Amino acid sequence: MHHAFLAVKAVDNPLIPQVPDLIYGGFVFVVVLVVFIWKVLPRLNTMLDARSDAIEGGIKRAEIAEAAAEAKKGEYEAALAEARAEGARIRDQARAEGVKIVAEAKEQATVEAARVTANAQLQIEAERTAALVSLRAEVGSLAIDLASGVIGESLSSDKRSKDIVDRFLSDLETPAAKSPSKSK
Repeated sequence: MHHAFLAVKAVDNPLIPQVPDLIYGGFVFVVVLVVFIWKVLPRLNTMLDARSDAIEGGIKRAEIAEAAAEAKKGEYEAALAEARAEGARIRDQARAEGVKIVAEAKEQATVEAARVTANAQLQIEAERTAALVSLRAEVGSLAIDLASGVIGESLSSDKRSKDIVDRFLSDLETPAAKSPSKSK
């Protein structure tokens, strides 16, 4: 049986490593670890730092762009408010000018109407005066002819006939005032 024990002992468990394998594996692990720390880790850190800087720079650029956009938006809103205020001022000014133009037109129309009325009154007065003069001459001529027929003599003297006509016409104009007293 002893031999069987050696045979079983010679067949070792494959899951448990041998000592030389452990030493060799440990040495390779240390070499790989040193190479990784010395060469790969700095490059990896540099690459991660660059990526981090790029991301932070992108975020900063985005923040700057956002701030610029906010500033532009504020400028746009201020310009828009100013344009609206300018538009309202122009509308108010146009409205005021329209009211002023209408008032001036009304005033001019009133002045023109007054002038036309005054001219019409002057023309009516002139025509009335001309009609009175013409009527006086006609009435005077008729009165002289009538008086000449009644008296039986010619009243051809201009001075005498004019005096008679004037007296006759003044008598014609005043009886309207005297007629109520004659009827009593």
